[in-house]
Amino acid sequence: MNESSLTRRRLLRAAGGLLAGIAAGSLLPARAAEPRKLIRNTDTVRVGWGYGALPDIAKQRGVFEKTLAAKNIKVEWVGPFPNHAPSLQAVVGGSADFGFWGSTTPALAAMLAGSPLVFTGFDIYSPRSTAIIVKKSSGINSVADLVGRKVAVNRSGLGEFLLIAALEKHHIDRDKVQFVYLNPPDAAPAFAQGVVDAWSMWSPAVDIARFSNNAKDIFNEGRDLDFLIDYSSLVTRRKFTEDNSELVRAVLDAYYADGAWQSSHPAESELLVQKEAHYPDEVRDYLTSLKRVNQFHEPDDAAFMAQFQRAADWLAQRKIINARINVADYSVKV
Repeated sequence: MNESSLTRRRLLRAAGGLLAGIAAGSLLPARAAEPRKLIRNTDTVRVGWGYGALPDIAKQRGVFEKTLAAKNIKVEWVGPFPNHAPSLQAVVGGSADFGFWGSTTPALAAMLAGSPLVFTGFDIYSPRSTAIIVKKSSGINSVADLVGRKVAVNRSGLGEFLLIAALEKHHIDRDKVQFVYLNPPDAAPAFAQGVVDAWSMWSPAVDIARFSNNAKDIFNEGRDLDFLIDYSSLVTRRKFTEDNSELVRAVLDAYYADGAWQSSHPAESELLVQKEAHYPDEVRDYLTSLKRVNQFHEPDDAAFMAQFQRAADWLAQRKIINARINVADYSVKV
């Protein structure tokens, strides 16, 4: 039996028991029947991470590093990054080799701007938890009540697209709402101090803000979106992928094992994230209750790529990204 088949078997075993009634193989990307010729020109990989994302868990558990060490690959962690945009900048600038499974939306914007980035893997985690929140005392009870109000969003990211989708679904002209472009470290105090009336944000920051500001959701990605527009993605430089396909393959496989562990151990996973992010137990318990599951895909998955292309077209049509992009041209299978 070849190494590819052995790896596939180990990954399937790692994913076993994630969800009753769901085949473990459906949570992992299919592997090519014939092994590809892989190359490697470095023995060190620099991996970006941020609070709450899969690399945060992988970094703390230590299994990821041990798995790669068995292949004579040394891991260096770069971060934490507050959101995907600076993570992408680190990859483009050469201080990191991988982003941190961040949003596809800012990655698409960076690619359109000429950054030499490519997608190597995708993760659909569910349930989705990005939301638009308001303080319960604000008098805002629906998306319609945002008319004339200020909403904090991150430009070309989850926050902006979710607000646009919410306004569109409720037939509200976006010009009637003031978009305030802030990165998460600045948006959190702006929301707390009442500088903005609402905040469109992802977990765990949105959950921390909801708890600490006695806030509530008025639009939730998992509940209110008609179809998925954004995905988690592992991004690296095109040349790095071409020169180190063996290393990229090893990193993906190691992440799949950590993703399977996270899916089947929600309580333990959230304890690890809380340890780094230092948020209240109530937030940890809420996130644990979601029992989120990772489902991975790779660029040779035609059905997923069609879904992703639809999402990218949606973003382009609404000028969240500045032009249409063929996502297959920026996705590399190793």
